[in-house]
Amino acid sequence: MKTFELKGTVRTGLGKKATKEDRSSENVPCVLYGGAENVHFTSTTSDLRKLIYSPDVFVVNLDVDGVKVKAIMKALQFHPVNDKVLHIDFLQITEDKPVVIEIPVKLEGLAEGVKAGGKLALEMRKLKVKGIYTQVPESINIDVTELGLGKTIQVGKVSVPNLDILNAKNAVVAQVKLTRAARGAAAAAAAAGKK
Repeated sequence: MKTFELKGTVRTGLGKKATKEDRSSENVPCVLYGGAENVHFTSTTSDLRKLIYSPDVFVVNLDVDGVKVKAIMKALQFHPVNDKVLHIDFLQITEDKPVVIEIPVKLEGLAEGVKAGGKLALEMRKLKVKGIYTQVPESINIDVTELGLGKTIQVGKVSVPNLDILNAKNAVVAQVKLTRAARGAAAAAAAAGKK
């Protein structure tokens, strides 16, 4: 997984008024869980931008007033109207404790069904996995070259070494959908075969 450097400052006030002041000065209130005690801190919106608006998953090297830990972003809360980041939860990670994290899915290859006129659809952009963070890949790559017209790849068929996939086994990750043109060609071929 990629790493991301982030600096934070410990919050002194934790009430509504202090939180409002932090947000008005372009800071985002954050909490770090998973350590001996929860750490409340702020970080600037500009520092967080590349972490938030990215499809990638990062191990965050967090430096809060000189105390350095490794963490992952666990939860993110946006304002319902102006889409500003309101709050972020981080989870401290270690090499001996498994974490649950969502990893992006990438499809590789040209599917047989696409060659036959179908349309490839990625139904699940991320899969939830559990494992030690050092063994979590940047993405889950799925080869779709064998995928025929109208066929699907389900979670149960996907495997990632050293990780458990937590999504429902029968959930569809990717499929080749029949397009109107492909349906017409299939009907024409069937009609020609009957003559």
